[in-house]
Amino acid sequence: MGIVIGVVNQKGGVGKTTTAVNVAAGLGALGKRVLIIDFDPQGNSTTGFGIKKKTLEKTTYDVVTGKCRPQEAVVKTRYKNISIMPADTKLSDAEPVLTNMEQKNFQLRKAVLQIRDEYDIVIIDSLPSLGVLAVNALTACDTIIVPMVCEHFAREGLAQLMYSIKNVKQKYNRELNIMGIVFTMVDKRLLSGNEIKNDIKSAFDKKAIFKTEIPRNVKISEAQSHGEPVIVYDKSSKGTEAYIKLSKEVLARCREMEKTHGKKN
Repeated sequence: MGIVIGVVNQKGGVGKTTTAVNVAAGLGALGKRVLIIDFDPQGNSTTGFGIKKKTLEKTTYDVVTGKCRPQEAVVKTRYKNISIMPADTKLSDAEPVLTNMEQKNFQLRKAVLQIRDEYDIVIIDSLPSLGVLAVNALTACDTIIVPMVCEHFAREGLAQLMYSIKNVKQKYNRELNIMGIVFTMVDKRLLSGNEIKNDIKSAFDKKAIFKTEIPRNVKISEAQSHGEPVIVYDKSSKGTEAYIKLSKEVLARCREMEKTHGKKN
């Protein structure tokens, strides 16, 4: 049974989708069968793997609104071991549909349960919001990666996210936990960023912070514009080196979960 990892932050612009795409690609390169579920109406994970939205027949919208089975919406990417359940702007129309459903917060979870056995790891790229779609994403996950930039407003957003996670855990998903916080867009020359990073490290258990930090790197942005993970776009870049290291850390933590919970990976 595949471990389901949400890449979540309620604040935008923190490298959430970039992390989802590149960790998925990294895990695929490490030999794991990976499904990435694009659960953001912007559909950036979809374009991040070079998939043109105009060509899509089924998306996550169709899955969570019950218009198709999850397997019908999955598309194989051109990258090793990576499949994707894509999204486009239509996903935003799912909010009012889900609101009228009896089990509105469990629709993505139900879909994931039907498909997770086919993969080693499922990664959900969740949208930055507090609405029913975001709750669906949290309810469907086993564990969460939190990408974070070292800025004041991002620190406030982290506090809001922790509250949301606690709320979802109490009401809908008792097994939900945080795999780790990963610092993104890191520039070690900025003293203010280093101070915020140290504050966060002191507020959390050591295990709650990934050792790997993702640097500011122009190749990461270039890769996105080319519809490729950076680990494919430029194998020698600092961004690639960091995301490969992070992928290895994620895999190690998945194996720890496997031992603790008896999940096959």
